[in-house]
Amino acid sequence: MADENRTFLVTGATGNVGRPLVEQLLAAGHRVRALSRDPASANLPAGAEVVAGNLTDVASLAEVFTGVAAVHLISFGDDEAELSTGPEIVSLAQQAGVGKVTVLRGNVRKTRLDEAVEASGLEWTHLLPVEFMSNALWWADSVRTGGVVREPYPEAASALIHPADIAAVAMAALTTSGHAGREYWLTGPEALTVPEKVQVLGEALGRELRYVELSEAEAVEQWRAAGFTAEDIDFFQELHRNPPIDGRTVLPTVQEVTGNPARTFASWAREHADAFR
Repeated sequence: MADENRTFLVTGATGNVGRPLVEQLLAAGHRVRALSRDPASANLPAGAEVVAGNLTDVASLAEVFTGVAAVHLISFGDDEAELSTGPEIVSLAQQAGVGKVTVLRGNVRKTRLDEAVEASGLEWTHLLPVEFMSNALWWADSVRTGGVVREPYPEAASALIHPADIAAVAMAALTTSGHAGREYWLTGPEALTVPEKVQVLGEALGRELRYVELSEAEAVEQWRAAGFTAEDIDFFQELHRNPPIDGRTVLPTVQEVTGNPARTFASWAREHADAFR
C-alpha cells in the first residue's frame, strides 16, 4: 500500500498527460493534489484533491505545494506558451520541502523551468515525448463529416506515443528511485506515416477512411485558419521537411522505466473511437 502521508502534486492535471497521471497515482493508492485553472469543470476522479491555480500566476500557487513530496510540472502555460515563471515555481517547491520533480517539456529546447529545476538541488527527471497520439483528435471533425484526413508530408514518419505512457513514466520517476538527473526521450512502439495512421484509425472505426495529401501551401493555409502563429507554422514546416531522427526512432524507454511495453496507436484509436463517430 502507498504511503498515505505523501502527497503528489500534478500540474496540468486536466491535460492529455496530467489526467492519466492523476488516475494512475490514485489507482496505486497515493494521495493526489491536482492543479486546475477551473476546478469546478476539471471532472477529475473523486479521490483527487483539486485545487485552483495557474502556473503563469505565481501568486495563485502560494499554498499548493504545502505537504507535497513530489510534483509533476509542465514547462508551458496558457496557449502552450513557454512558462516565464519557472524560477519562482521552483523556489516555492523548495520552500515547501518538495523532494522530487518531473518536468514535461513541450519542446526540445530547455526552458527557464528546466534550468531552474536542474540548479535547485531537487531530484529532477525531464520527460521529452515525441508526437502525442492524441494529436490525431485534430482529425475528428473531418473524419466524422466526410471520412477523410487531409494532411501534407505523407512520407514523414513519427514514433508517436500514447499520453498514458508518458504519465506512467512520470509516475515511476515520482514514486520510485533511480530516475534523478535523467532525461527520458519517450516514443511509442512503432513509427507511422500519416497514411498509416489513417489506416489504423479506420480499422478501429470499422470503416475505410481516405487520406488526401495537401500541398505545403494548402497546409500553411489550414494552419493559419486554425490560429497558429507564423512562428508555429515555420516550426511545423521545418519539422516535416527535415524530420529529426529522434522523432521517428523507436526507443525502449517506456518499457525500461515502467516494465510494460509502450501502447500502440491501434490501442489509442480503439480507446478514442467515439470521438471520430
